Amino acid sequence: MKRVYLDYNATTPVEPEVLDAMLPYFSAEFGNASSIHNFGQQARAAVETAREQVAALIGARAQEIFFTSGGTESDNHAIFGIVALSFPSSLSSTSSRSHIITSLVEHEAVLNACQALEKQGVGVSYLPVDQDGLIDPQDLQAALRKETVLITIMHANNELGTVQPLEEIGRVAKQADVYFHSDAVQSAGKIPLDVNQFQLDLLSLSGHKLYAPKGIGALYVRGGTRLRQLLYGGHHQRGVRPGTENVAGIVGLGKAAEIARRSLANDAKRLGALRDQLEHGLLKRVPYARINGARAVRTPNTANLVFPGVEGEALLIALDLKGLACSTGAACSSGAVEPSHVLT
Repeated sequence: MKRVYLDYNATTPVEPEVLDAMLPYFSAEFGNASSIHNFGQQARAAVETAREQVAALIGARAQEIFFTSGGTESDNHAIFGIVALSFPSSLSSTSSRSHIITSLVEHEAVLNACQALEKQGVGVSYLPVDQDGLIDPQDLQAALRKETVLITIMHANNELGTVQPLEEIGRVAKQADVYFHSDAVQSAGKIPLDVNQFQLDLLSLSGHKLYAPKGIGALYVRGGTRLRQLLYGGHHQRGVRPGTENVAGIVGLGKAAEIARRSLANDAKRLGALRDQLEHGLLKRVPYARINGARAVRTPNTANLVFPGVEGEALLIALDLKGLACSTGAACSSGAVEPSHVLT
């Protein structure tokens, strides 16, 4: 059976060019990047090159990039780190001194972090979205309080592909003097992304969404941003994110970021055309089918459709038996009894 994989928002294969760049760091170039001898310094040079490559993808400076284990860690570090340092007492169960604004369609790495803080007394406002999955910047403005310390809104939704108006959100955050974080896991490497244009203070990305391996990600932290560290250990990455560097994974993420930056425009045009062709074909052939987020700006690789009267999981199993791999929602939520919180 010929199998067709249409679940790239869940994960991507490692690009051959990325794998080639990584391979030496599993064996021949095995040094610890914190060691001062030649073996270590060769690894250090590779890590710093990757830091520059990731920074270039998002318009940042190399010293503002910190490598993590992936998007979930980056999101958690940004959210917990800002709240903990903005009001050191805010993590006590009796305190409600700090306040966060997020949206109802965030990835669970953001939603569950916010809900955990709520249980500890932190105020959280969850912005509603319209039928296309977009927040209204006026709702954001109305949700601001004097206690607000962080706005965390994703760039592109992992299920719908809808792209939030980060430039407008950034202006609101800047005027209110509130830190602004975005989960860019599904947008990095797919659509243009500039942390300065969007006035972002923090940004999360993950390697396995852009043809790098699983288990590697990055957190952008704008210079001057006060962020409490999440982990405690050695002095790696200036103490912000301790732990012996995953050199092979970091090199892979750097190479993937470099390739994505080079091919972004052409890939977006090609994928957008394919996505549109697929959607039009399905709408023509399947009565009453409709596209979610059709009126919004979307990432070019993402299509989300409704087929009324069909149970999602049963459809997925039937498609898989025909050799077609796709998804009803986030891979992180597969197996859950509840329907997609984004579509709901």
